[in-house]
Amino acid sequence: MFKKRVPDKPQSFALAVEGTPGEACTLFLSGRLALENLERLLAGAETFIETHRPSAIRVDLTGVTYMDSAGALFIGRLRTLAAARSAPLELAGLGEDARRILSLVEGKAAASGTVATGKKPEGFFPKVADTAESLFGAFADLMTFVGEIVLALLHSLRHPRSVRWNAVLFYMRRAGVEGLPVVGLISLLLGLIMAFMASLQLRQFGANIYVASLVSISIVRELGPIMTAILVAGRSGSAFAAEIGTMMVNEEVDALTTMGFDPIRFLVIPKVIAAIVVVPVLTLYADLLGVLGGLIVGVTGLDITVNAYMTQTIKSIRIFDMNASMFKATCFALLISGIVCYRGFQVRGGAEAVGAAATSAVVSAIFLIIVADSAFAIMLHYINP
Repeated sequence: MFKKRVPDKPQSFALAVEGTPGEACTLFLSGRLALENLERLLAGAETFIETHRPSAIRVDLTGVTYMDSAGALFIGRLRTLAAARSAPLELAGLGEDARRILSLVEGKAAASGTVATGKKPEGFFPKVADTAESLFGAFADLMTFVGEIVLALLHSLRHPRSVRWNAVLFYMRRAGVEGLPVVGLISLLLGLIMAFMASLQLRQFGANIYVASLVSISIVRELGPIMTAILVAGRSGSAFAAEIGTMMVNEEVDALTTMGFDPIRFLVIPKVIAAIVVVPVLTLYADLLGVLGGLIVGVTGLDITVNAYMTQTIKSIRIFDMNASMFKATCFALLISGIVCYRGFQVRGGAEAVGAAATSAVVSAIFLIIVADSAFAIMLHYINP
């Protein structure tokens, strides 16, 4: 049995170790775990870990008379050292005041008494359980965030003056007006390509006029909404996520909360409203440019008159198709603005974390757009075949 005591100034603090090197050891702390003793506490803890290399650590805090945030930081450092050696760490004799300090500094896990060591679960079933728990926690956080957005939107409907309309106009210009060139170019080229590829097959049967029907139905029903949503997600969604993520890194969101502002209402709602307004408008713009692209091919390469092409296009498109296109665009706008803001609020760390959040936001938004579009395709087929 090994027993060692490291005395310090009278009525300051004392650190005692009991146990055999290489085995489970008990670390007795007494006196004041305060800022003036932090440097010596850290030196004593590092010496203890290096010399004893314990397989498990029990920290007895019964003799502690005072602990401030510096003492809690010392416990956190001890936890990190223990985790580096995969040694379980247990806190004993934790008073109510010390428990509250640890809860504030380290969170609920530190105050519970047993501190995690960072060991990964071994075996197939523990890993599956750990993965399922992580997925469930992420899903619960996402649903909580969605609920907060819904409540904030309802509050904005009841109190429209609480909405930052200047910010809404700013994001409408940023996501909508500034996105017109790229959306228009992509849609025009898409219409050109579709019309050209369709004409290669239809002209064999003398059915050139049906190029107009094929292009208009494809653009309005599917390609217009989904391509616009993907472009908005890649162009504006990443910017939204990076903006909120940077505010999280700089603790500006915490400052807003301290000043009494709701971050959801202050940061998210203007982006959501702007997306709901501009994405359907951009979709309608994309539909028109896509039809124009098909018209160019039809007039220049298929000897179809402008009047014949437009007449066939109008015959092919129904009111239901336009309404479905606008409805899908609105749903895509909600999905994009919601998921990118959620990813922004998840940022922890520095500039690298902001970049990772922006990438994750775009990937998540595109994935949700494709899944939602697949569901809409099946649903709309049965509603109006």
